[in-house]
Amino acid sequence: MSSGKINVSVENIFPLIKKFLYSDHEIFLRELISNATDATLKLKHLTSIGEAKVEYGNPKIEVKIDKEGKKLHIIDQGLGMTLEEVEKYINQIAFSGAEEFLEKYKDTAKDSGVIGHFGLGFYSAFMVASKVEIITKSYKDEPAAHWSCDGSPEFTLVPTDKKERGTEIILHIAEDSLEFLEEGKIKGLLTKYNKFMPIPIVFGTKQETLPKPEDAPEDYKTEYKEVENIINNPNPAWTKQPSDLKDEDYKSFYRELYPMQFDEPLFHIHLNVDYPFNLTGILYFPKLAADLQIQKDKIQLYQNQVFVTDNVDGIVPEFLTMLKGVIDSPDIPLNVSRSYLQADGNVKKISNYITRKVSDKLKSLFNENRADFEAKWNDIKIVLEYGMLSEPKFYEKAGDFVLYPSIDEKYYTLEELKEQLKATQTDKDGKLVVLYASNKEAQHSYIEAAKEKGYEVLLLDSPIVSHLIQKLEADNENLTFARVDGDVIEKLIQKDDAQLSKLSDEEKESLKSVIEAIVPKEKYSVQLEAMESKSAPFLITQPEFMRRMKEMSQTGGGGMFGMGNFPEMYNLVVNTNSELATSILNTENEEVKAGLVKQALDLAKLSQGLLKGEELTSFVKRSFETLR
Repeated sequence: MSSGKINVSVENIFPLIKKFLYSDHEIFLRELISNATDATLKLKHLTSIGEAKVEYGNPKIEVKIDKEGKKLHIIDQGLGMTLEEVEKYINQIAFSGAEEFLEKYKDTAKDSGVIGHFGLGFYSAFMVASKVEIITKSYKDEPAAHWSCDGSPEFTLVPTDKKERGTEIILHIAEDSLEFLEEGKIKGLLTKYNKFMPIPIVFGTKQETLPKPEDAPEDYKTEYKEVENIINNPNPAWTKQPSDLKDEDYKSFYRELYPMQFDEPLFHIHLNVDYPFNLTGILYFPKLAADLQIQKDKIQLYQNQVFVTDNVDGIVPEFLTMLKGVIDSPDIPLNVSRSYLQADGNVKKISNYITRKVSDKLKSLFNENRADFEAKWNDIKIVLEYGMLSEPKFYEKAGDFVLYPSIDEKYYTLEELKEQLKATQTDKDGKLVVLYASNKEAQHSYIEAAKEKGYEVLLLDSPIVSHLIQKLEADNENLTFARVDGDVIEKLIQKDDAQLSKLSDEEKESLKSVIEAIVPKEKYSVQLEAMESKSAPFLITQPEFMRRMKEMSQTGGGGMFGMGNFPEMYNLVVNTNSELATSILNTENEEVKAGLVKQALDLAKLSQGLLKGEELTSFVKRSFETLR
């Protein structure tokens, strides 16, 4: 028997481990199962290169709870250790073992799947255990070893008579951690961290239905047998080649990742890169609501099939954090901290790669089946619009597949749009004016006025549209966006042939002062316009610049004027060529004149959805009275 002190620089490392090394106590299980996986994959590698002269077989990792004995067992059938190796790896916390293995076999081991970043992983066991035992038998023909330690630097190490190859770790669960003896708790942790580990993990048993015999009697009762319960899928979809997977395989993997998710994904992107870093994964575009509600199912980050985190900020460009799926890279350290990630050069490269890969996939989906892409546009546009605003590399490529739908559900790329509108919607100064509505119903009368002129109106209704069009205008010379209710249509796209006014300048002045005396000044600025006589007599518009700034300040950015609290100001445009304008001028009775103006203003407000509450009630009452 040998005993001694663990060779650590700090007199007592265990309180330290408990307190600082891992903020999350539950991680011990991930670490121990990862070590067991490493031991198994190392053996696989050594048998494959002929260094270990043993049968690899079909090894598994077993997790057992002994509730009465307050013990948790983790058993593998991997490499095992000799007494000397236990002494070296467990007592001299110098190497993680995996690091040294990778160094020794660096020419052949790079694809062995050995994780190799664990460092003090084994010692995380002391976060939940008052005593830890290791019983291990090496694949080499040497006696088995039994190591035991009670959380102080003292340990004992003796030969033992274990027959099967591999390692069993026994955790004597501490009084403050008895939750880790609950089946539900352990099952939850195994599912969270080890759902896709590459070696089968057995936890308990389950009932399996036996096939019904062909000559079964009428009253045959289904028979069951008890089988090992394997809680993981050792070969998840992302570890396979895209050519080996069908569309249904991707969908069923999505259901496996997100059992509580009922929507089908719209499409997927399979990531697979081995230079200049290693990365595999599958990203899914889910159906997204326009209000960007917080996602509960996020992209999951794995390292060699071990779950690391679902906080992928910095690894995945921000606009793609709205997607779902899996990213697996051995080049991302396991115990990640935010500041470390942001400073890590590999991580930035990964982020850029993902952006590029997503752009390429969107372009090919668009080219291969444009009709299908258009049908999905409303469910994905918010991600892509956000990407254009936040990620310059994405913006560069977006012209190939970002769409601008019209009110009538025609879809244009920006270049197609320019081509389509050039002949009709270029104003007298050579600017191309793109008209858009944000709400088909509320802006119906303005859309109709634009259509009567033969103009195309887009439907741009996402919450960040004002930011996006600001950017598009800045980057495209002689292109301007105007919302249809921003002004009368003749002013939105000004042509040379201005309408003549029926009224003289004197009559206009007189009309203006009559209306200004009745309409509240703090809310409306009265403007007289000569329009076609059949156009609306009174029209309320909201200046594009003011409205856009207000919207931008409400969704972040553009808020340098603090416009979120800016009072609503509207233009009241009066058509001087309308019969109503002439009637108001020629009415002698002041009361009737005021009645005409109020009724016309209310009708204009009604068409903009601005007539509410008491004003709406009295308007309806007044309108009924005229029907007597």
